Amino acid sequence: MSLNLEILHYILFLPGFYVLIKGADLFVEGSVVIARRLKVSDLAIGLTLVAFGTSAPELAVNVISSLKGNTDLAISNILGSNIANIFLILGISSVIRELEVHTSTTWKEIPFSLLGSVVVFFAANDVLFQSNSLNIISRNDGFILLCFFSIFLYYVFSIAKEQNKPFEEIQVKDMKIFTAILYIIFGILGLVFGGDWIVNGSVQIAKFLGLSESFIGLTVVAVGTSLPELATSAVAAYKNNSEIAMGNVVGSNIFNIFFVLATSSVIKPLPFNLEGQIDIFASLFASFILFIFMFIGKRHRLEKNQGIFFIIVYLLYIIYRANLGGK
Repeated sequence: MSLNLEILHYILFLPGFYVLIKGADLFVEGSVVIARRLKVSDLAIGLTLVAFGTSAPELAVNVISSLKGNTDLAISNILGSNIANIFLILGISSVIRELEVHTSTTWKEIPFSLLGSVVVFFAANDVLFQSNSLNIISRNDGFILLCFFSIFLYYVFSIAKEQNKPFEEIQVKDMKIFTAILYIIFGILGLVFGGDWIVNGSVQIAKFLGLSESFIGLTVVAVGTSLPELATSAVAAYKNNSEIAMGNVVGSNIFNIFFVLATSSVIKPLPFNLEGQIDIFASLFASFILFIFMFIGKRHRLEKNQGIFFIIVYLLYIIYRANLGGK
């Protein structure tokens, strides 16, 4: 690789996050306009397009990483995003304002998010069951994850129909169909180019600093691709809309594992390094402690002191991973 190309990868790395997230926004805005014109219900739009929008950055980075063979980056991006979503984003959001959690979220969505980490653990640790096998998240594992995802979608649709509530986060711009199509096209281009710049930049930064792609994926890339969740949950908490603040994070974690990671492994099987076990356990711990906190102090509420605890745990986790040499 020429020196000029390496420098270009460094230059485009940070702008890549803006292009990636803006691409997701344009894609969702254009798609929502067309969906409304086709008389698609708010319910279907909210459960598909809006939910997809916050996970689109992770999806773009993971698909490109898989196609380029940077599988460590693909897996660590998902695990890192899920860890950051709970410890960092929910931590910050609950410090802004305590988050009241619905009973269904406590008993169904949060455990389903925890189940995702459990399934990934078993899918990634083939050697525990077959001594002569390699640790790999295979295409079959990906299809199994997608089956879980279909079950989750069925559950969400049934709950939403019972509650019969509008999706407050859906905002539709007044634009022509042609403009909406352009939004979708430019949105897809933003996802592709932004994701490509982030993947290329991550590889170069890892090489330059002597760190693993996995560590870069767990930290910089994971937090960067989680910016939509941070913005949505922080603003929702400030506006005292706990349901969106919490649901956005838990739903994103479920999307990340059962849809994004599944799609990545179906496109190309993802070899898993044993060093990544600590990250799976951190993801498991994050969902587990979130569930436990629903019964400590004020029931079904994430309090400010618990949010501060989450932030401290996240910082300690990053320091610990850094002290491992970013391996």
